[in-house]
Amino acid sequence: MTTLPIVGAAMTLDDVETHRNWLLEKPRDLELQSFVEADVLNGDWAPLAERARKLLDGHQGRLGIHGPFWGFVIASQDPDVRAVVTRRLLQALDVCANIGATQMVIHSPYTSWSYNNLDNNKGEREKIIEYTHLTLKDAVKRAEDIGLTMVIENIEDKDPHIRVGLADSFNSPAVAVSIDTGHAHYAHGYTGAPPVDYYVHAAGNRLQHIHLQDADGYADRHWSLGEGNIHWRAVFAALAKLDSNPRLIIEIKDKSKIPASAAYLASLGLTE
Repeated sequence: MTTLPIVGAAMTLDDVETHRNWLLEKPRDLELQSFVEADVLNGDWAPLAERARKLLDGHQGRLGIHGPFWGFVIASQDPDVRAVVTRRLLQALDVCANIGATQMVIHSPYTSWSYNNLDNNKGEREKIIEYTHLTLKDAVKRAEDIGLTMVIENIEDKDPHIRVGLADSFNSPAVAVSIDTGHAHYAHGYTGAPPVDYYVHAAGNRLQHIHLQDADGYADRHWSLGEGNIHWRAVFAALAKLDSNPRLIIEIKDKSKIPASAAYLASLGLTE
């Protein structure tokens, strides 16, 4: 990135109504989080999609959604569980095709337990990759067909490289990497993982999405930016070295503080 980036945000449709002027004032990227729940995806989501299209009339940024994740992992060894996960992801991709979203966030299968045990059990590294491919193969094909990229977000990942290797294993433009700054900071503070900027360096140009949230290294706080102790200058210095132009998505609990979070980064001279 050669110029200062513009940040976007993760919002529900209700939040978009509240912050629509802020969203439309610049070409801000948006991650819709109204299509995560199973009851939404199993039901008639067409009215929600129509509402999204109307609210986003005039939106100039890139559009994505947070994909479903509750209650499952993408690397289950149980074929029945994999079938449910595959169906749920395909449902979400149908939403993406309907509203014109070009990115979907999915969750990493790696845990802090994985870091210490993948090499303790023969073939465990390969098994996780195999199970993930079995789960995602149909979704990857669908994503390729509609021009969408699924980005794998770190959850408990202690090793910043392993998720990048998983994305690479698909050899597809439809699979890339996401970083959640608060999750990485939790892993740093609680499990001894590297600091957040190391996750950015490890991802390199595979990084196409980042959740910006502040935290204290103890829990998944999703605080407004500036309320925790993440070293934002180091994070954005690492981002400045990339050519992949990742979507910078503010993802905080108190949505009323989205504009303040954006203003905080701008006050540091890190974003527009």
